[in-house]
Amino acid sequence: MHAPSPLGRLALSLALAAFSASCALPVAAHPPGHHPSLRTPGTPPGIVLPPTDEDVPAPPAWDGVAFRGGVVSVSHPLAAQAGRDVLARGGNAIDAAAAIQFMLNVVEPQFSGIGGGGFMMIHLAHRHRTFAIDGREKAPAAATPTQFVLTDVPAAQRFTIASTSGLSVGVPGTLAVLDHALRRYGTIRLSEALAPAIEVAEKGFRINRFLAANIANDGGRTGFQPETAAVFRPGGVPLADGALLVQPDLAKTFRLIARHGPKVFYQGEIAQALVAAQQRSRTPVAAEGVGRMTLQDLADYRVVERDPVKVDYRGWTVADMAPPSSGGLTVGQMLEMVERFPMGDAGQGFGFGSPTTLHVMTEAMRLAFADRAVWMGDEDFVPVPKTGLLNPEYVATRSAMISLTSRMATPAAGNPLPYDTAATGNRNVRLAPEKEDTEQRPSHTTHYSVVDKWGNVVSFTTTIEATWGTGITVPGYGFLLNNELTDFNFDPAFNPATGNPGANDVAPGKRPRSSMAPAIVFKGREPVLAYGSPGGATIINSVFNVTLNLIDHGMSIQQAINAPRLSVTSATGTVSCEGVEPFMQPKFSVATQDALRSLGHLVPGAAGANGCTATIGSVQGVVIDLRTGRQYGGADLRREGTVLGLKRVKAQGPKDRDKRDERDDETDD
Repeated sequence: MHAPSPLGRLALSLALAAFSASCALPVAAHPPGHHPSLRTPGTPPGIVLPPTDEDVPAPPAWDGVAFRGGVVSVSHPLAAQAGRDVLARGGNAIDAAAAIQFMLNVVEPQFSGIGGGGFMMIHLAHRHRTFAIDGREKAPAAATPTQFVLTDVPAAQRFTIASTSGLSVGVPGTLAVLDHALRRYGTIRLSEALAPAIEVAEKGFRINRFLAANIANDGGRTGFQPETAAVFRPGGVPLADGALLVQPDLAKTFRLIARHGPKVFYQGEIAQALVAAQQRSRTPVAAEGVGRMTLQDLADYRVVERDPVKVDYRGWTVADMAPPSSGGLTVGQMLEMVERFPMGDAGQGFGFGSPTTLHVMTEAMRLAFADRAVWMGDEDFVPVPKTGLLNPEYVATRSAMISLTSRMATPAAGNPLPYDTAATGNRNVRLAPEKEDTEQRPSHTTHYSVVDKWGNVVSFTTTIEATWGTGITVPGYGFLLNNELTDFNFDPAFNPATGNPGANDVAPGKRPRSSMAPAIVFKGREPVLAYGSPGGATIINSVFNVTLNLIDHGMSIQQAINAPRLSVTSATGTVSCEGVEPFMQPKFSVATQDALRSLGHLVPGAAGANGCTATIGSVQGVVIDLRTGRQYGGADLRREGTVLGLKRVKAQGPKDRDKRDERDDETDD
């Protein structure tokens, strides 16, 4: 049987996929095995019939609910409430995003905050303009390409030592992003966006199981720094699930910013405390591990507005983050590589979770990550061949390396320079596979998505890099410092003899390569979807998985988020896959895993074993139904994902579908 048109399948799924959550409560999971069919069996290819009553299974509690006044999808209910309240008071998506981020600093301090950075993708409806505010951290002026080549430290241990020392602290950009966004595109003052977070930091909140687990596990460190321990492990006892967390120092910091603006952070008393705090180091490299940031580095920090990377995938435009993030280019390459395959056509073996589908996805990931390792970095410092990397002819040469019968040998990066109109100089390079770090680099981040009643959209990924960042809390000010500079190459890669540009080598003032991929998907000029994920390099693959789920597999936003994910983040191609949580449906079966093993893929576990035990990402997304104007959300149960909205549309049964436009409940919900 042929697959229906992906465009028709997605259009129908968007019309049917209504999702909401009760006020300040996590979303409900799909019941195991609940994946409604979105087409009638036996219809000709390319034809999607309207669903009949028999086609629509008994819906979950949230099915059929939509909003008209704006939707937020966030990984924590208190942050979702902060954003929804701003929308309810007449604020726009940018205003809500600022309030959400400040609240996340309070309720998810281990993942993001003003000590870190991020990328805010924005679509302004009235201008039909889509762009990103780049608030990525920057290397200080004293940074050098060899600063992570630590004396007498084995390569396998360098990341742990560097990531918990001031040496890895980049000049933070999150506060600058929020200030810039509010001044240029918001309607409320910075102090108004800070107010909800100040109240919760002062009065406290009951921590959830995710924060409690992160407090109990310090991310492989030898222990929290004293100021961090005093907040989260008072008296040496880790705060447990449900414990009250009060953060008076953070509240004080937010009050200073509300009163004096971001200048107090980048040039005033907070700046002085921040620079002093990043002098912390770890043995055995105490002197080498000291941070190099100065007050001048903070005073010089500026955000940059950038155009997104855009790719066409089966008639939908996917806009994503440009360099210094590798997110948009890598996701774009993978989508273009798999477009020649009939993804979503179960009759040809390309249904969701089939061995063939997962095999093609894995090979595309390996090829794209090989290119990422060589060519992608901060384009303010190195020429990134964006045009060449996404050139259809170049991508076709990469896709042609994918065989359906076996896993390819470890691929080297390709050479996009002959396909790049902006490239200059020698276009003949001889690249070998990149040497990979021997130590795993964990990373936790936050993503949230917002749409307002006017159709403005924000897709924002924000981070302090690893869980707890460096683990260094600025004494007396209550916020954690990032360890983002560990995203640079630890060993310089620049090699003129082979043509390796060293795109991600450390340099003064340079932004490290990121994986963050805040996406907005368009139909023509109009935004339809916005989503993204945390998870270090797996961010790219989470966004890739969800995009295929929506466009090729015809899932609703919540189904696409609930579905188990697969990830490969290097050319060597060790597979990480999910399947433990009950809401992940359908599972990747052991038989499917064995089929991948038989093709040569490095799936954890022996034959007959379930190796899909990972947790990958935490996607939060919003949807705009272009036919009706209704807005939906999907949130991830891998964290405490929450969707809240305004002007709820009453759910109706299938027989009342045609009457829904006449039965809207315009009261707030």
